[in-house]
Amino acid sequence: MNLTPMLDVVFIMLIFFIVTATFVKEVGLDVNQPEKDPVNVDPEKQSIVVHVTSTDRIIIAGRDVDVRSVRANIERMHAENPEAPVVIRPHPDSRTDTMVRILDSARRAGVGDVSLAAS
Repeated sequence: MNLTPMLDVVFIMLIFFIVTATFVKEVGLDVNQPEKDPVNVDPEKQSIVVHVTSTDRIIIAGRDVDVRSVRANIERMHAENPEAPVVIRPHPDSRTDTMVRILDSARRAGVGDVSLAAS
C-alpha cells in the first residue's frame, strides 16, 4: 500500500490549518510592580492619592469626586505641591476604563509622575 498520497494530503491540510488559524492576542496592561524595599519619602513630596472603589467611585483627599472633575482636582493639588506624584489605587473589582480615565486626566493636568499602587 502506497502511503505517499495520504501523507501529501495530511501535510496540505496541516499547512491549510496553520495559515487559516487566527492567533488571539490577549488585551491587557503591563504593570511594573514596585520593589519591596521601603522607600524613604520626603515629607515635602507628598503623593496625590486617587482611590477607586469597587463601585468605581473616585476618592481624592477623602472626598468623592466625579470623573469629569478629576483633572481640576489634580491640577489644584499639583499647583500646591509641584513635586508631588499622582498615585492611583484601584480596587481589584473596579473597572479598568475608570483607572485609564484618571490616568489620562492626570497626564492632561501636567503631572509627569503617575503610578499605580497594587494592593
